[in-house]
Amino acid sequence: MDSFTRAGLEFSTGDHGPADGDVVVCLHGFPQGPEAYDAVVPRLVAGGLRVLVPEQRGYGARARPRHRRDYALPELVADVVALLDAATPTRPARPVHLVGHDWGGVVAWALAATHPERLASLTVLSQAHPAAYRRAVTSSTQGLRSTYVGFFQLPLLPERLLLARGGGLLSASLQRSGLPADLAAGYARRHSAPGSLRAALGWYRALPFARPVGDVEVATTYLHGRRDPFYARAAVDRTADHVRGPYRHVELDTGHWVPELAPQAVADAVLSAAGRQP
Repeated sequence: MDSFTRAGLEFSTGDHGPADGDVVVCLHGFPQGPEAYDAVVPRLVAGGLRVLVPEQRGYGARARPRHRRDYALPELVADVVALLDAATPTRPARPVHLVGHDWGGVVAWALAATHPERLASLTVLSQAHPAAYRRAVTSSTQGLRSTYVGFFQLPLLPERLLLARGGGLLSASLQRSGLPADLAAGYARRHSAPGSLRAALGWYRALPFARPVGDVEVATTYLHGRRDPFYARAAVDRTADHVRGPYRHVELDTGHWVPELAPQAVADAVLSAAGRQP
């Protein structure tokens, strides 16, 4: 498959590996795109897995609604469920291995909490469980680390600043957070398309419509970079409190951009969860 549809929107999707392989779905974060997993996908395919990497809501020109409520978490989760249905039409109940980074991790946590029967395993990269994150905001440095979230609530100004000088500020801020210059420039170019950054920021602007994310029972692996500037230790450590199934926390010597900078560790975690030899 190269795309799927839901609610009048069309989502481009990379489909890699054997059609009859166990399915892995990889969800990107902000301000990435499916290319965040470019170094992970070949490693998973070599392990015999079928890997789906969708361009999520707002990141493709044909899936870019205008209202911020359209980017609320239940809509994002429903998009992924529609992808699962489209990818395995003859075996819709076959559970998949779900991977999510950053905002994609929020969606992954929420899907695991609400649709555990659809997942064989959960691998979350960087993103603490939302409930652990929320608690840490008022009891640690997490609030200071998340000030950009408040800035993103402002209308128009974030887009204008981040895209000024050909996206120079966006690229520079990504580099300061540890992303290599070539990848930072690539993500900035992605959002130079009209309406692209506004739609991506819609995920943040829909936070007032957020619902709490419950605990998960799915077998979970949490990969976290010890030099991640966006997550306080309190949020990382408290994530275990919200997983009632088998849980493994892997701390990496990297920063926030785990799929780009530690693709082998990501692939090894998913292959292990899928019962394959890393």
